[in-house]
Amino acid sequence: MSDEEDDIILSELDDEELVQQMFDDLYDGLKEEIEEGVNILLERGWQPYQVLTEALVGGMTIVGKDFRDGILFVPEVLLAANAMKGGMAILKPLLAETGAPRVGKMVIGTVKGDIHDIGKNLVSMMMEGAGFEVVDLGINNPVENYLEALETEEPDILGMSALLTTTMPYMKVVIDTLIEQGKRDDYVVLVGGAPLNEEFGRAIGADAYCRDAAVAVETAKDFMSRKHNKLAAG
Repeated sequence: MSDEEDDIILSELDDEELVQQMFDDLYDGLKEEIEEGVNILLERGWQPYQVLTEALVGGMTIVGKDFRDGILFVPEVLLAANAMKGGMAILKPLLAETGAPRVGKMVIGTVKGDIHDIGKNLVSMMMEGAGFEVVDLGINNPVENYLEALETEEPDILGMSALLTTTMPYMKVVIDTLIEQGKRDDYVVLVGGAPLNEEFGRAIGADAYCRDAAVAVETAKDFMSRKHNKLAAG
C-alpha cells in the first residue's frame, strides 16, 4: 500500500467512497480498517444488515471471484476473511437483535481420521463472508458429531471435507447413515477436498462436489435460492 493510501481518513469519506475503500481494505486484509469502517457506517445510521451485505459481502464477493480466477491465493484470501471476521464480530450481536434475514445455515467439518483444516476454514470464512451462518465442527469428525450437530443446529447445508484418499470414503458413511435415518433429504450435502472430484461426489450421493471455497459459496447460494423459490411456489 502506498503512503498516500495510508493517509486516508475513513471518517472523512462519504458513504459511497467509504464502502469502496472498505472493498479495498478487505481485499488487502486490513482488519482494523474494516472494523473502523463498520463502526462509522453504523454511527451514520446504517442498518447492520445493510453494512453486512453492501460493505462486507460486497467486498468478499470480489475476493471470491479473484480467488476463483487465480488472481488471489489462499494466504491472501485468509487475510481478507480474517478482516471480514473483525467486521462480523461487531455486526453479529446487532444482527441477532434486529432479526436480520439469513441466507442460510451450514454445518461443516473435516471427516474422521483427517486433521486437515485449511480448506475447510477457508470455506467457513467465505460462507460467512457471503452472509451464511456457519457452525464449524473442526477436524476428525465421526458420524455421531455430524448427526448431533444436524439435530441441534438444524442447518440447511452439511459440508464435509477430506484431504486424504484414505478418509474420503468416510463421507459415504455419513450420507448412508442419514439415508438409513430418513433424514438425507433434509439437507443439502456439499463435499470438497483435494483428492475428490465430481464423479466421487455423485457416487457417494452428495448433492455437489465443490473444488474450492469460491465454488462452495456459489453452489450453496444456488441451492438456497432454489429452496426459497420452492417454498414461495409451494
